[in-house]
Amino acid sequence: MSIAEVRWLPVAGGVELHCLCWEGGAGQPFLLVHGLASNCRTWEAVGDLLAAAGHPVAAVDQRGHGRSDKPDDGYDFATLCDDLAGVIDLLGFERPVVVGQSTGGNIALELGRRQGELLAGVGGVDGGALELVDQWPAWEDCERALAPPRPAGVRFPDMESRLRAAHRSWDDRGVAATMANFETLPDGTVRPWLSFDRHMRILRALWEQRPSEVFPELRVPLLLALADTGDDWVAAKRAQGEGAKRLATRCRVRWFTPADHDIHVQHPDRLAELLHGATVDGFFAS
Repeated sequence: MSIAEVRWLPVAGGVELHCLCWEGGAGQPFLLVHGLASNCRTWEAVGDLLAAAGHPVAAVDQRGHGRSDKPDDGYDFATLCDDLAGVIDLLGFERPVVVGQSTGGNIALELGRRQGELLAGVGGVDGGALELVDQWPAWEDCERALAPPRPAGVRFPDMESRLRAAHRSWDDRGVAATMANFETLPDGTVRPWLSFDRHMRILRALWEQRPSEVFPELRVPLLLALADTGDDWVAAKRAQGEGAKRLATRCRVRWFTPADHDIHVQHPDRLAELLHGATVDGFFAS
């Protein structure tokens, strides 16, 4: 199995992004993008499996997240897309498939619209079709509903226990990768690598995006892997998935039932098989 190599890639503005890179083989390259307040390690198991199937793979910590630089600005979708385009260039990937989870899927979608000539396709893992304005027409309501908790004073073991209790089907590797969303302070407590202010700026950019307006402009294939999480989000996701199939030139929707929002952590084998299969059957252009 190919072992991931850690690389630091300088993008515009002197910002360095932390990446995990798998050599893979001669197959379709994949660039994997985490969700809001997450980190690239959550893609480790999927990266291993795609590389074993012959694909060059990279997973990137977006700016402000994980081990990447944390500048004061650049948390709009245009800059985040430019960061990804810079990563693709520096890696030497020729027309990769860019797959993002949650908000990362919406950023991948935006990259497909803005610089689709760089890509062979876009994937959204319980993301990519998120249109928050459907649920919250007013930003102030969205802001109140989705503002993240601030885990001040929570010690690492307690946060890990909370995570395990909430996701009993996750293996130790998935739990450890998700705990890398947090910085451990000298007193043993944790805080998210992504600051609250930057989190809210990205959330505002997500709220302002209208995927239903992006789908008709997308000129690369779109694969959506959606999670039946059994909560109030499912109906909205079904409607958004149907809208993507209707509006995008080429769209495939696959459901994971039941599944957590973090499909890539809970079911890395099934997700990697889906992504690899979409290159084998010709869904993603080579």
